[in-house]
Amino acid sequence: MTAPESESLVESIMDHHITITKPQTLFTKNRLNDSDDDEEEEECDVEVWEMLSKSFIQVQSVLDQNRVLINQVNENHQSKIADNLAKNVALIREINTNISKVLSIYSDLSLNFSTIVHQRRAAMINCKRSVDDKA
Repeated sequence: MTAPESESLVESIMDHHITITKPQTLFTKNRLNDSDDDEEEEECDVEVWEMLSKSFIQVQSVLDQNRVLINQVNENHQSKIADNLAKNVALIREINTNISKVLSIYSDLSLNFSTIVHQRRAAMINCKRSVDDKA
């Protein structure tokens, strides 16, 4: 993802909505041979992009829920009505649960992304070895 693409994604998240467009490629393609490997690599790029997009959309949804909950907590607090203040306990617990969900989504995203990067590196090394063996 280039700097302008990542900046526009961040701006979209900060504006409380996400507009996600598929990048041309996420990784530099290995041009050792121009066979069907490019098509396979492009499919993998789409897979990575969809994984990132899905995760960001999930996170944004949870953050939007938290915004609503926080607003409700603030309204309850300002009302100073005992019943409303008591409701805040459950609302704050839900906010904390949502924060844990966001943490889990980012943790899964990090693990999945790392796995894909390691798989690609291994594939590139194997491809390079194959080309070197033929030479």
